[in-house]
Amino acid sequence: MKVDLHCHSHYSDGKQSPEFLMQRAIENQVTHLAITDHDCVDGLLNLDNGTNEITIINGVELSCLWNNLEVHVVGLLIDIENKGIRELLASQQMQRELRARAIDEKLRKLGVEGLMPYLNSLPCTAVTRSHIADFLVQENLCKNRQKAFKTHLGRRGKIYAAARCCNLAEGINGILAARGIAVLAHPGRYSLSKTKLNLLLEDFKDCGGEALEGSYSNIDATTKAYLSELAVEKSLYLSVGSDFHDPLASWTNIGRFPSLDQQGKKNAIWLHPKWHFPIT
Repeated sequence: MKVDLHCHSHYSDGKQSPEFLMQRAIENQVTHLAITDHDCVDGLLNLDNGTNEITIINGVELSCLWNNLEVHVVGLLIDIENKGIRELLASQQMQRELRARAIDEKLRKLGVEGLMPYLNSLPCTAVTRSHIADFLVQENLCKNRQKAFKTHLGRRGKIYAAARCCNLAEGINGILAARGIAVLAHPGRYSLSKTKLNLLLEDFKDCGGEALEGSYSNIDATTKAYLSELAVEKSLYLSVGSDFHDPLASWTNIGRFPSLDQQGKKNAIWLHPKWHFPIT
């Protein structure tokens, strides 16, 4: 079995269709793929739930606020028809729309128009700042995405607008209501001290979170080992995923990330009671 439990299609900020993700996964010999778009499940609605070559797992990645910090929680094995999760996702998408409109208003004051027509032309359901960064690059306002975030979209940027999303408890409760497993995504990317990361994990578990991502694209060996230790300490399962968005990004590819060590494999998420796919 080879799993990838975190990737994105063009329904959020990925560059390709769900069908492309499935085909790339098959080419890379992935047996179980979770499509986890930001705050939406539209990419799963009309997708064949698997073939003899691959099993597709329903997933989502929720943006949540914890102590004024945006953190991401992946929901795996969710019922995408569940009323509670659908209402939560509709609310999340509305907040994303409101944020985009706030940014558009700031752009207009700078004499830049066209953001909303650009966003409306995209196949995405959940608008992200990455889409807006692409617009800024297209309009020659920024050299690349990195510059766009640094000079315009970041906390000190010219057109910054605060994230509006559910809190950590609301996000996890939505996943649990949909009978899913809540996973803290890429814990090493939040620029938290070890003390604050421990606090986040304690709150995460208190809210019903059950797993953390122990391996993902570009994780370093020290961080991976530390996350494996934390999972044991906090009695959490370990998930894995590429966080794939774009085939042109050299640092990530579906199914390509460091393997869990032997201790990590003892806490792997596919040992969770809710995991119902056979392991071969």
